[in-house]
Amino acid sequence: MVDEKDALSKNWKFDGKNVALYAIKGRRSQMEDRYVIKTNIMNTGISLFAIFDGHGGEFAADYATTHLMKNLTNKIIEVKKLLDEKTDATEELKVFNSNTPDNLTPKMKTKINKVEEQAPTKSKPTSSADDSVINHNKLKKNSLNLKKDITTLKNVDDELINPSSYLQKDGNINFSKILIDEVLAADKLLIEAAKLTYDIAGSTALIVLVEGTTLFVANVGDSRGVMCDKKGNAIPLSFDHKPQQMREKKRIAEAGGFISFNGVWRVAGVLATSRALGDYPLKEKHFVIANPDVLTFDLSHHDPQFIILASDGLWDTFTNEEAIECIKKHIDDSFYGAQYLTIQSFNRGSLDNITVLVIKFPPIWSKESQVVDHGGSKY
Repeated sequence: MVDEKDALSKNWKFDGKNVALYAIKGRRSQMEDRYVIKTNIMNTGISLFAIFDGHGGEFAADYATTHLMKNLTNKIIEVKKLLDEKTDATEELKVFNSNTPDNLTPKMKTKINKVEEQAPTKSKPTSSADDSVINHNKLKKNSLNLKKDITTLKNVDDELINPSSYLQKDGNINFSKILIDEVLAADKLLIEAAKLTYDIAGSTALIVLVEGTTLFVANVGDSRGVMCDKKGNAIPLSFDHKPQQMREKKRIAEAGGFISFNGVWRVAGVLATSRALGDYPLKEKHFVIANPDVLTFDLSHHDPQFIILASDGLWDTFTNEEAIECIKKHIDDSFYGAQYLTIQSFNRGSLDNITVLVIKFPPIWSKESQVVDHGGSKY
């Protein structure tokens, strides 16, 4: 029998600016849940939140917390920097093409001054009228040189940007593609690392990226996100990948696999989720895949009060609507109700690790950076 005091005392908690988390080991023998909170990354205005629910050991969840999130963060910073550089070059070219000296940036004025200083002087005396003609022709020639310089710089930028394929023609970053590519790349490396030690562990992945008024949600497995909109409605942010779903069941059958019922529906009678990171014995036969579903939400339309991200330890005992109602009543409590909801899930009989992350809106956290993760650390 599990000691209730022991199960509840071994917890992780975080209480920050509009972000709070509470997690307990619960009735499991070890804590395999992991989480990441990164707000306003490197002052980019972009924030990342993630829940990883490990199974069969901690290795896969630890790997995702450290390697996947680190690589994802670095990729976002890299692409954002490229976008900013391209935007600056484009704006600079637009300003210069206006041919209005007063609108020139300091950088361009410096270029003009350098060119003028290096231009050969005329020994022939000139009148005021001649000065006007010479200066006009000189500025015209310098303008052509500057346009050529900027065009050359733009071409160099394009050579650096085009291979990334993450910059869209509308000037935005394709965050959905970044999320998909980084999750799949991390899973490939995780599988290679797991084979070396015969570690069969796996993990779900629920990753939320917020940029301005846009919310991107990448999901692999059965951790789940839900939003409370301005009317108090529960809006699903992700959908569980369960073996018995028609789409997943068909895919598994086409790969030569099967599902069977053992308490819950399981892939090959083993795994209760049909998508995960790791799980290399099932991954090699493509019974389990790591391909994330990515959903995008316009926050200006939904005007959310808060969102909940949680491992399936919560969702085994709470519906989306029940969880939203619970947090609405306790949003002014410590941890914005995350602690209360976690304990209530335990009291309802959850047999799993339980991790609940609550993000309160509007995002005060976007003004200051907060970075915290729990991966590989012990209690």
